Amino acid sequence: MQKVTLTALARHQLEIARNAASGRSGHTVFGGHEHLMRQTMVALRAGSSLQEHESPGDATVHVLQGRVNLVAGEVRWNGLAGDLLIIPDARHSLEAVEDSVVLLTVAKQI
Repeated sequence: MQKVTLTALARHQLEIARNAASGRSGHTVFGGHEHLMRQTMVALRAGSSLQEHESPGDATVHVLQGRVNLVAGEVRWNGLAGDLLIIPDARHSLEAVEDSVVLLTVAKQI
């Protein structure tokens, strides 16, 4: 069994994001190319974003801290710490309204 302390990892990733030119940082917590499921911690400095992209499968965003907007076309969902956003099967982006950390979970389609 392995254990990951998300709170400590979130602090670390947010510090990296605050100092990165892109304003973001990511770290795979579980999974990868050899797994069907991947969980990635993404930290975003306020005002930064993950540009519009396709989802490779079923996906959710669990907001661990901060406030984000998930945008798909004309639809916008606001996510606060503790919220779980279900990513639509459409092109979408994620914007940080304030310094934020999310746990992105993706289950690849076979």
